[in-house]
Amino acid sequence: MGGEAGLNRYLSEIRKFPLLAPEQEYMLAKRFAEHQDPEAAAQLVTSHLRLVAKIAMGYRGYGLPVSELISEGNIGLMQGVKKFDPERGFRLATYAMWWIKASIQEYILRSWSLVKMGTTAAQKKLFFNLRRMKKNLEAFEDSDLHPDDVRKIATDLGVPEVDVVNMNRRMMMGGDASLNVSLRADEDGAGQWQDWLVDDRPLQDETVAEVEEAGLRHDMLTEALDVLNERERHILTDRRLAEEPKTLEELSQVYNVSRERVRQIEVRAFEKLQKAMQRIAGDRLTPRGGGLALAAG
Repeated sequence: MGGEAGLNRYLSEIRKFPLLAPEQEYMLAKRFAEHQDPEAAAQLVTSHLRLVAKIAMGYRGYGLPVSELISEGNIGLMQGVKKFDPERGFRLATYAMWWIKASIQEYILRSWSLVKMGTTAAQKKLFFNLRRMKKNLEAFEDSDLHPDDVRKIATDLGVPEVDVVNMNRRMMMGGDASLNVSLRADEDGAGQWQDWLVDDRPLQDETVAEVEEAGLRHDMLTEALDVLNERERHILTDRRLAEEPKTLEELSQVYNVSRERVRQIEVRAFEKLQKAMQRIAGDRLTPRGGGLALAAG
């Protein structure tokens, strides 16, 4: 996909791959899950290449070639296909979207800076949302943020205000700066930036615990969704779990019921999901050695 012409040619070519009906997708996913059929996997991947391209286009503001973002997104798509479980009741696009975004974001973090932008989910969220939020606040791209804007961004993203200030200044610089630069250029022996560095990253065991907890929550949510019927799961997913939630009006047209009925189904589904999550959490806590421990499996 070298150059603009190559990218346009690629985008034109992937439109030739047909989209799959739900039944086709289910059967192909079953074939791959049960028999590791490479032809089934290929059809699942090629039918979602347009989704990868659309997601990759949303990350064009980081100074990296779109073709490379698409390539990384395709890797994420293949990982999503590999781990997709068709029996869960979700479409592949809903599931693979998270793998695609994660792959692209990790690539941006590796490429944009020689030093990792951050290890926590909150820091990554700050990195990938700061530009958009500054634009919404009509803040200048190449200047420090007003304290009120810093406070709002920190509150909305759930990060410390100092992280917002530091990330904004770093992104204004466009990447990395030398750590060997003197603190004051007009004085000899004033010391270098690296002399004042402090490692404020979380401890390794905290990072591991955070990743494990996130994985556990994801597994519990996936298991808990099984208590819902197809309509409840669809409405709850589109209203509370989708990146761009649908309105009551949109869903009322899908199911040919009133908006109030959709709202009632959503509330009931959420209550059922909460109870299922509490039950699953309780089941996973079993007595062991006189205390409580997570049950295996």
